[in-house]
Amino acid sequence: MKVAYFPGCSLHSTGIEFDISVREVCKALGIELQEIEGWVCCGATSAHATNHLLSLALPAYSLALAERMDVEDVVAPCAACFNRLKHSAVVCQNAETFKKVRELLPIPWENRLRVRNLLDLFSEMIEEIKSKVKNPLSDLKLASYYGCLLLRPPHICQFDNPENPQTMDELLRVCGAQVVDWAFKTECCGANLTIPRSDLVVELTYRILKSAKSAGADAIVTACPFCHLNLDARQADIHRVKGEIFNIPILYFTQAVGLALGIPAKKLGLSRHLVSPFLIPALRRR
Repeated sequence: MKVAYFPGCSLHSTGIEFDISVREVCKALGIELQEIEGWVCCGATSAHATNHLLSLALPAYSLALAERMDVEDVVAPCAACFNRLKHSAVVCQNAETFKKVRELLPIPWENRLRVRNLLDLFSEMIEEIKSKVKNPLSDLKLASYYGCLLLRPPHICQFDNPENPQTMDELLRVCGAQVVDWAFKTECCGANLTIPRSDLVVELTYRILKSAKSAGADAIVTACPFCHLNLDARQADIHRVKGEIFNIPILYFTQAVGLALGIPAKKLGLSRHLVSPFLIPALRRR
């Protein structure tokens, strides 16, 4: 299977271990990732608050580049990138909007490719993934955390149940993990408010971490570099402000799948996290 790969800015910077694990796991599953040559930033969470047309044109340009490749699907592992690419593709189904966006692009665009998140692609490969599990995560209790950008707005994302998503839960169960039931799987982490309002992000991530700990989770699993950054990096601030120490590792879902497939932890970038996953004995042994 060959797909156009849109890593986005985070997977080339703060979330590079996500990129590392995506490439390793896709290789193990026979998914050929072809990075879109010349892709540009999707606009992230700021462009659409500044210029609506620009926020559509930025992802549309990368989608137009992908149309030059021999593919049917564009895959964006980052939840925020997926949200913006999907938003452009869906909104530009309106003929008038499509015309305005296409006039801004320096290359032709037909808006004919399917925009997908990697979780969605994996959900179609559940049986194949199950057959390739060599090292089941049966000694781990994991909290699947979707955040908001994968799911909302639902008429754009068209991904999973926005109130009670199950895609990642099912994937982790197939990998042998015990998936905990908890109430904060779709709560917002504060995203890019981490810079101007770090106090709010500390409060939001504190509630999420506390809920996961109360549910008995050994680690939280996410599909979003923003969620990962806030939940991982803000634990030190939470200790300073709230006086509580969580030490809950935050994993990307590709790292969890990679471990189950028998890929060594050092090839999945686990050592790059601020809260070491190796605090958990079950992960230390892998």
